[in-house]
Amino acid sequence: MLKRTKKDENNTPFYGGDTVEEKPIPATPRPTVSQERYTSEEKTTIGERITIEGSIRGEANLVIEGAMKGTIEMGKYNFSIGPKGRVDGEIHAQDVSINGQFKGTIKALGKVAVTQKADFNGEIKAKSFSVEDGAYFKGVVELDRESHKNIAATETPKGPSSPEPAKQSVIPPNDVKMEK
Repeated sequence: MLKRTKKDENNTPFYGGDTVEEKPIPATPRPTVSQERYTSEEKTTIGERITIEGSIRGEANLVIEGAMKGTIEMGKYNFSIGPKGRVDGEIHAQDVSINGQFKGTIKALGKVAVTQKADFNGEIKAKSFSVEDGAYFKGVVELDRESHKNIAATETPKGPSSPEPAKQSVIPPNDVKMEK
């Protein structure tokens, strides 16, 4: 057992008459959170007083409130530009939400949403797309129809897969004489 010492006015330790036993403090276990849930809720914000030139790659949801010029690669994570955010470049992400200014190209695996406060000038390639009333939008949109192609390819035709050969008529033509 440890004994606590007392210190006098000059910070010199001395042993006093009473002793105090120190008990170890049990470590509190950290709550366990599944990795999948943790990464889907994880979000990084770049503040409005930050300016970045270059590229950003990450494995978390990203919000830009400041300025960014370059390439943003978020893979299967979401990306959004806040109301005061400004991005000039290329974005690769799962879902993208534009609330501020954007100039460039967006390639989304999911949905791109342009809100009413957005100022958008560029190209979009995504599975779905929406623009709210009041947004400024000047651009080109290409919606990925791969999911529709896969559905059509997996459907089986309702008729036979190969045409049957034409059947020959058993009735002879009129100019042929039949012998008895």
